[in-house]
Amino acid sequence: MAVTAQQIVPFGKNNQLIVNANTGTFTVKYNGKLILVNAAAAYANGNDQYQTKDYVKHTVTIQPLRDLLGSGKLLIIRSTRQNAPVMKQLFYCYTNRDFVVTELEIDGHDLSSNYMAPVIANQANLYAGSNLRTLFVPFDNDTFIRYQSKNLSDEVTTSSEVGVIYNDASRKGLVIGSLQHDNWKSGIKSLGANGVISRLEVFGGLNELAITRDSMAHGSLNGEVIKSPKMFIGYFADWRKGLETYARTNSIVDGRYVKPWSKATPIGWNSWGVIGVHLNYQNATGVADFFDKQIPKFRNEDGTAYIDLDSFWDNMVHGGFSGDFSKLKDFVNYCKERNLQPGVYWAPFTDWGKNPDRTAEGSNYKYADMWTKTSKGYHDLDGGRALDPTHPGTQARIAYVLGKLKETGFKMIKIDFLGHGAVESTHFYDPNVTTGMQAFRVGMETINKVLDNSMLLYAAISPSLATARYVHMRRIACDSFHSIKDAEYTLNSVTYGWWQTYIYDYVDADHAVFEKENAGANRARLISALITGSVILGDDYSKTADWQAQVKEWLQAPQLKQFLKSGKAFMPVESGIDNAAAQQFIRKDDNSIYLAVFNYKKQAANIVIDADRLRLMPGKKYKLTEVLGGENVNLTKNTAISFTQEGAYLYKITVN
Repeated sequence: MAVTAQQIVPFGKNNQLIVNANTGTFTVKYNGKLILVNAAAAYANGNDQYQTKDYVKHTVTIQPLRDLLGSGKLLIIRSTRQNAPVMKQLFYCYTNRDFVVTELEIDGHDLSSNYMAPVIANQANLYAGSNLRTLFVPFDNDTFIRYQSKNLSDEVTTSSEVGVIYNDASRKGLVIGSLQHDNWKSGIKSLGANGVISRLEVFGGLNELAITRDSMAHGSLNGEVIKSPKMFIGYFADWRKGLETYARTNSIVDGRYVKPWSKATPIGWNSWGVIGVHLNYQNATGVADFFDKQIPKFRNEDGTAYIDLDSFWDNMVHGGFSGDFSKLKDFVNYCKERNLQPGVYWAPFTDWGKNPDRTAEGSNYKYADMWTKTSKGYHDLDGGRALDPTHPGTQARIAYVLGKLKETGFKMIKIDFLGHGAVESTHFYDPNVTTGMQAFRVGMETINKVLDNSMLLYAAISPSLATARYVHMRRIACDSFHSIKDAEYTLNSVTYGWWQTYIYDYVDADHAVFEKENAGANRARLISALITGSVILGDDYSKTADWQAQVKEWLQAPQLKQFLKSGKAFMPVESGIDNAAAQQFIRKDDNSIYLAVFNYKKQAANIVIDADRLRLMPGKKYKLTEVLGGENVNLTKNTAISFTQEGAYLYKITVN
C-alpha cells in the first residue's frame, strides 16, 4: 500500500522506524528516544553524485517480510527525478530483532557506481553523556595494525565494515556496519562533540591506503540494478552485546561457503614461532615426539592436536612441486601414528619471486600474466606481489598446489596473505569481476572447491570479516611471538574484535612462544591464547630446555581440557584506552564463568576488579579459582589482584 504522510513501522520490543515521505529521510527511535534523526542516502553514478535531497518525489510502500532473520515489514522509499536513476531505500524491520537492516538500490540503464551510502545522518544521539568514544576497526590484520578507541571529536574517524560509538561508563552504544562482503569494501565515518554525533556516513566503496591497502579507487559495479551492502543499525544498552549481535547477524546474512567445523577446538603447534626458516624433518618430528611423550594430556576433546608446518616446509621437498614429496609424506604418517594431525602452510594469492618469465605451477602461464594490475603498476606488500584470483593461471596453480598437499595427507592448512586477493585492480582477467571483493570471493571459492572440506582451514593475514565465509579459524592479529608486548598487542585485537568468535568457528592468538621469557610473561602469553579461543604453541620443542617444565604443567592442568571445549573468545570487561588492550576479560558459558586479568607492566601492580562491572547475580558471594594452579581469591566489591611483575591469571568464578 502506498502512503504519502509520515509512516511508522515498529521493530523489536519498543522501537520504531519513522519515514518522512515528503523528504525521503528516515529516523530511528528506541524506547521513545530519537537515535538517528532525518537520515538520508547518497550514491555515485559514474562522475555524478546524488543525495536524497536531490530527488523531488518519494513514494513509500510497505510489504510483509520473512527471511532468515525472521518476519516483519519491508519498507521501501522509491525516489524519482528526471534524468537520474531511480533510487530505492529498503528497510528490513523485524518483530523479533532490536535492529534495522537497510540497503540502497539504484535502477536505470548503463549504471556504474563505486560509492553507495544507505545512511548519512547529521544528527544522532546516544543519551549517554558527553564522553563518547568511536571505534576504529581495521579491514585486515596486516602490518601490525591496531584497533583504536578514540574520543568522538570533529576529526573524522573512518572504520572498516563496522563502527561503534559508545560511552564506556554506561556501555550504551550505537553499532552500525555491513552485513555483506562479496562486492564492496564498506566504511563508517563518524565525527561529533559533547555527546552529540554530528556526522555518520555508512557506505560501500571504502578506499584508504592505510586501511584497505589499495593504491587506487574502489572498483565500480555496473548494470541496470546496483545494490549497496545490507547495513545493520542497532542501539544497545551494552555496546559489547551489540557487537556480538552484529556478528551473529552477519553470519546469518552473509552465510558460510565452507562447511562449519564440527570437530573439537583445534589446538597444537606451528613452526614459524621459533624454528622458522630452519624447518626440517628432524625438528618437525621432534616436536611431534614432545607432544606424544611430554604433553600427552594437552589434547582437545577429540583426543588430538595439530602439528602445523609453516613456510619453508619445502625444505623437505626435492625438485619443487613436481619433485619428491616422500619426506613430507613420512612426516604426515609420523604424526598420524601418534594420533596427531599434520598441518601445512601456503599463500595462494602472492608471488614471492617477481621474476616475470617464470612458469607458474600447474599451467603454462607466466607469473607476469597473473600479477594483479593497479594504477600504480602492481600491488606489492609484505614482500609479496598480488596475483589476480580470477586468472586461470592463478586458479590452476591453486588446484595444483592444494591438490599435492591433499594427496600428501595433510589435515590442516594455514593460508596466509589473503588480503592480496582483495586489492582493487585496473582490470581483472574475468571481465565480470570489477571490485577487489568480487575477486577475493572468486579466489576463496576456488580454494574451497579444491579442498572440498578435507582440511581444517586456518586464515592468517586476511580481511577481518569477508574471510569468515570461507575458513574455520582465523588469527585475530598479526604475528605474535613471546613477550608481554606481543601478548598486549594480540589482546588489543581481542579487546575490540572478540566478537569475531561468532562469525568464525574459532579465532586464534597466533603461535605462543615461551623461550627466553620469565614465568609472568609466559603466563600472559599462554592466557592471551586461551582467552582468544584456541592454543597454538610456537617453540622448538625438539630441543630440551628448563623453561619447558612449567609449560608442561600449565598445558596439562586438569581443568584445561574442559575450558578449551568452548573455544569462544572472552569479551572485555572495560574497553582499553586509545589503542591499548583491556586488562580484564570475561566469558560466560552455559555452566561456567571465567575471568582473565593481565598486568602489562614490568613492575609490580594491583589490578582492581569491580565486581559490579562483571554483572554477576546480585546478592551472591563468589570466589575466584585459578585455572593454571595459582592462588584462589574471594571476590568482593573491589578485589585487588596483586602482581609482582608482568603476567596474567585465569580464574573460574564460582558461588562461594
